[in-house]
Amino acid sequence: MPNPTRQHPREHQHPREHQDAGERQETAGRRRPSALRWLRPAVGAAAVVVAASLLATAGGPDVTRPRLESSLDAAFAHLYVQQQQLLGHPGVTTASMGTSSTCDRGGPTVTDVGAGSDWICMVTWVDDAAKSQTGKFELQVHASSCYTANGPASLVGSFTLTDTSGREVQNPVNAFDVCFDPDA
Repeated sequence: MPNPTRQHPREHQHPREHQDAGERQETAGRRRPSALRWLRPAVGAAAVVVAASLLATAGGPDVTRPRLESSLDAAFAHLYVQQQQLLGHPGVTTASMGTSSTCDRGGPTVTDVGAGSDWICMVTWVDDAAKSQTGKFELQVHASSCYTANGPASLVGSFTLTDTSGREVQNPVNAFDVCFDPDA
């Protein structure tokens, strides 16, 4: 009588052969993960990132002197009108101010493009007494096409001012943050 626990040498089963037929079909097409399997997507992703960065910089810098001057002219004019309304001078308009600015980055040896804390802009406008004013604004310009402008307190007032109701409020033109359209 044959021993049921003893297998014939040809009947010895490989550990994988203990799976039922359905499991064998599922795993038959699988391969072990290889380094190449993970390397291809990584190389592909890196190529996409490099291509995107090249395309993003191909159009030139977002921060340029003309864009900054245009943005500062409009922002300052609107904020100055707001300040004048707080002070009780409603007759001042952006059109009556004739705002214009000239900006420079870091002096004559530095190209007037790009982000940096070394932008100086001279802003000229007509004030509420119809007198021409010119003030030096220091700009900290970020690569995100946003900047912080700090104006001369002697011309635009200190950080706060007293409005027509006697309340102490923030002076909108002493220091302000602006973002501009880099494609404009």
